Amino acid sequence: IHPGYGFLSERAWFARAVRDAGLVFIGPPAEAIEAMGSKTDARQLAIKAGVPVVPGNTEGVKDADEALAIAAQYGFPVLLKAAAGGGGKGMRVVRDLNEIESALGSAQREAKNAFGDDAVYIEKYIEGPRHVEIQVLADQHGNCISLGERECSIQRRHQKMIEEAPSVAVSPELRKKMGDAAVAAAKAAGYVNAGTCEFLLDKHGNFYFLEMNTRIQVEHPVTELVMGIDLVQWQLRIARGETLPFLDTPKPNGWAIECRITSEDPANGFLPSTGRITHLQLPAGPGVRWDGGITTGSVVGLSYDPMLAKLIVHAPTRELAIARMERALRELVIHGVETSREFHLRM
Repeated sequence: IHPGYGFLSERAWFARAVRDAGLVFIGPPAEAIEAMGSKTDARQLAIKAGVPVVPGNTEGVKDADEALAIAAQYGFPVLLKAAAGGGGKGMRVVRDLNEIESALGSAQREAKNAFGDDAVYIEKYIEGPRHVEIQVLADQHGNCISLGERECSIQRRHQKMIEEAPSVAVSPELRKKMGDAAVAAAKAAGYVNAGTCEFLLDKHGNFYFLEMNTRIQVEHPVTELVMGIDLVQWQLRIARGETLPFLDTPKPNGWAIECRITSEDPANGFLPSTGRITHLQLPAGPGVRWDGGITTGSVVGLSYDPMLAKLIVHAPTRELAIARMERALRELVIHGVETSREFHLRM
């Protein structure tokens, strides 16, 4: 069973139920999902493995008084984060002690609604960082490799909108350091299959472990294109017991960019847009990939994630990749709902 990249892919109980039924779960062991599923547990694991983490506490805070004491220890601004989840849910930046009580209450409520767990912990807030993540692949025989980085800094509401590989901010030396840290974190969790370690990268070149996504990421195509490795195929091959034939990080080949095409109105605060898709015209040509979940006639409702599709391009250089993406976006026509296309063109 391949769980996709929705909520089931990061549920240890589901991975365990599949295994207990005598089937193969195409993903990490339930124990690794559990180890990395709580951000506070993952931080403790990373610290033990010698992986740098953002300064902060490693357990959920009990109340506003404890939150204030921890914030005073690290200095404002701080970031309140849900221990059990991601996607920007249960996350609040607090710049002043007067805001902490209300921010904690709203973060806890949002975390409870989204993940069924209201635990919130505190980190030092790093101003203006880049969001850089490292793809890892680990087989069942103890081999684990990193497959370079993805730059994911262009976001709205702490959720990614544009991703690219490689990153303009990462040198070959930094790529090796971050890759080694990601592999150390994965091995500490007993990780198998495809996974991603997310890091913050500050302007001085310091990087800090944020969390591990125990699944294939939405943005995996940019890594596939620059590394020439089909990650989903390798998920299947690893689940079947095959050994990784490559044990060194390949050099990136060219540049890849992904735009998440969402059913939102960028001109109106990215509010959701619903309706029926009345006309769809897809871009084509060399180096253009469309991973879509819509056709003409598809109904876009409020019950699901707003992502309609991913538009990905690959080219020999970043400049050519940007030009190719602009051309592909201009060719893309979606009528019936507002989309993020104009935002991507402006960006």
